[in-house]
Amino acid sequence: MDSAAEALARWAHELVPDAEDLALAQRSLVDTLAVTLAARDDDLVRISAGLPDAARWAAVGHVLDFDDLHMESTAHISVVCVPATLAAGGDARAYLAGAGVMARIGMALGWSHYASGWHATCTAGAPAAAACAAVALGLSREQIATAMALAVPAAGGVQRAFGSSGKSLQVGFAADAGVRAARLAAAGATADPTALDAWLRLVGGEPERIDVTGPAVPGGLAIKVFPCCYALQRPISALREQLPAPIAPAEVAEIEVRTPACTVQPLIHHRPNTGLQGKFSMEYAVATALLDPHPGFGSFTDRAVNRPEAQRLLKLVKVTEAAGGDWLLAGQVDITVTLADGTRHDVALQLPPGSPGRPPSEQDMTAKIADCGEDVPALLSDVDWRRAAEVLAEHLPGEVVHDQEKEPA
Repeated sequence: MDSAAEALARWAHELVPDAEDLALAQRSLVDTLAVTLAARDDDLVRISAGLPDAARWAAVGHVLDFDDLHMESTAHISVVCVPATLAAGGDARAYLAGAGVMARIGMALGWSHYASGWHATCTAGAPAAAACAAVALGLSREQIATAMALAVPAAGGVQRAFGSSGKSLQVGFAADAGVRAARLAAAGATADPTALDAWLRLVGGEPERIDVTGPAVPGGLAIKVFPCCYALQRPISALREQLPAPIAPAEVAEIEVRTPACTVQPLIHHRPNTGLQGKFSMEYAVATALLDPHPGFGSFTDRAVNRPEAQRLLKLVKVTEAAGGDWLLAGQVDITVTLADGTRHDVALQLPPGSPGRPPSEQDMTAKIADCGEDVPALLSDVDWRRAAEVLAEHLPGEVVHDQEKEPA
């Protein structure tokens, strides 16, 4: 019987994408490039300047937390697989091969892996990036399996990094590790493919759950409407879509959020004081949904999070968690906003816009790309995989970092 790496490598090597797969790949390319370009002025660009292309592009692409998500694996697939593919000179087929590997490894890891505190984007991402790069380099199926095994030592990342630059940087490390592993396999490095199976079991996964049937990316990908953790897309949408307008924030006396416990797993910041922490705070998500016409980039800055009215509102939020569930869209979210005069407003939502069950329209995608920068729509007009690398190289140039010369003894 094939090992997990061998089964995935055979599938990736033989993949023939259909029209639906290719449409998903093109949407993923454009979405990932747009959110990466939107972060051109973020301080992480300077911080990551000395990293290789895959690491730098992935880290910057993830820092705004506006990139897509595979719901079944709770993994940000494209922000790993697009940079790894582009850094290795690949195309849509290479992206889809890695994305499919990442989805399947993430599903084999299961919810218990994520719920225990692992960052599945990194754990599933390193071997997936290896598959992207290996297919892009034209490696054999044996070499693809070797590359995935060589990426296992880098398959780490924890949720405690959420709300700091560590989150996006560890995503960059996973993408870079995969590209490095593929190049080593191309150069003749050897590895035991069953290392992937052994690692899966060590971190709570089940290699036997890997299923290479179905579309390239089973379940599709969720597109974010707001630049924050996916766990916040539903409560923000519920308040914006269903609350009567206008509600004066100063009149709010109490807010109760009722949701399955699994849906708040990544929301570790309850009293945020930075923009990055606000992206992982249920309390701040409620505040920005009540305060801002459209919670966008400006809503997740240090200044916005520390607004007195935002800090007042987030302290009024009580989160009641129901037991059960095994993904970020389990059940539904119910929110009650109580005003000072006793008036109650109840809202509830199961699927937020942009989720696979409520896919974004062409107009939604056009609006999102436009929000990412005045020049972004023109830069990404009819962009393909070859030109995409050129766009990133031009707008996110790296720096050659030399070791400082030692002082003479």
